[in-house]
Amino acid sequence: MNRRSILAAAMAFAGLTSAPVWANAEAAAVKSVAAQAGVAGAQEVSLDAVVEAVRQATLSAQVPGAIVSLNVKAGDRVRAGQELLRIDASAAQQNVAGSTAQLEAAQANLRVASKELDRQKQLFQKQYISQGALERAQAQYDAAQAQVQAQQAQTRAAQTQTGFFSVRAPFHGVVSDVPVTLGDMAMPGRPLVTLHDPSALRVSAAVPQSMIEGVRKQLKSVRYEIAGHTSVAAASVQMLPAVDPVTHTAQLRVALPAGIEGMVPGMFARVWVPGSLASVATQNGTQDAVSSGRVFLPLSAIVRRAEMTGVYVMDAQGKPRLRQVRLGRTTGQTVEVLSGVSAGEQVVTEPASLGKKL
Repeated sequence: MNRRSILAAAMAFAGLTSAPVWANAEAAAVKSVAAQAGVAGAQEVSLDAVVEAVRQATLSAQVPGAIVSLNVKAGDRVRAGQELLRIDASAAQQNVAGSTAQLEAAQANLRVASKELDRQKQLFQKQYISQGALERAQAQYDAAQAQVQAQQAQTRAAQTQTGFFSVRAPFHGVVSDVPVTLGDMAMPGRPLVTLHDPSALRVSAAVPQSMIEGVRKQLKSVRYEIAGHTSVAAASVQMLPAVDPVTHTAQLRVALPAGIEGMVPGMFARVWVPGSLASVATQNGTQDAVSSGRVFLPLSAIVRRAEMTGVYVMDAQGKPRLRQVRLGRTTGQTVEVLSGVSAGEQVVTEPASLGKKL
């Protein structure tokens, strides 16, 4: 199968009504093609996205103290309720001991007041004391009983506080980060351990306000693509009902199936949403008009240098000039160019040969 047949088959697989036809250029003995736009009735727009964990927690301490035990490191799998680290609780334990002693003293006072009340009742029945004396004995007993109840509550509070010195995992997951070391001072609000649940991941993308209504009506047409994985149609898609007042975008969330090997939060992803030929997608502060249709180039024309992705475009004098581009979906031996090259421009197909030609 020749190159033209391969490219035609790739365009048909992409769902385009017509496949671009590559035009070979003979200028300057450099092999090049004319960038062609494959126009379809229903246009797709790509949005930058990121992989997120549905359940992710950053744990911090409720009480201050020095970290005396650190039981996990980044990458460890933990169970719900497992102790991750412990803070010095010496002072809290002394508070518990003091509250317990005060409770015992209050209970002793209550026993004395109870016996005194019984004696006063017997004397009152024999009319040896007045009604006022009996009422004073009753009041002393009630006060002693209230003191015991208050001391019991204080003791329980001190015992509960000792639990704050042990940081435990709220769910089964993987430790993402441990920004502290043994001996560090833990303070309320300071992050100690970050963990996530790898069994529940999603892809999140920001949808521009101008596209929200159209995407909401066609959620079943949304698909996603993650580096190292093929493009997949989304099975579960959710559009949040709120718009960010700063970016004027709505969050689109695509649930990922469980068990995808090598998938971790923070990975770059791309979400493809349905749009119209008149749509304008706002991404990263720039606007990419898609009304002109998709532009495709062969993969062999792409040049990658460090973090720059570009192609060599023939100028008016027939000389190749390196130009930065932004790429979209790859289908077969072709790749979509989102920006940087316009339809009809001549692009070098074998940039490796330019070192000999120039």
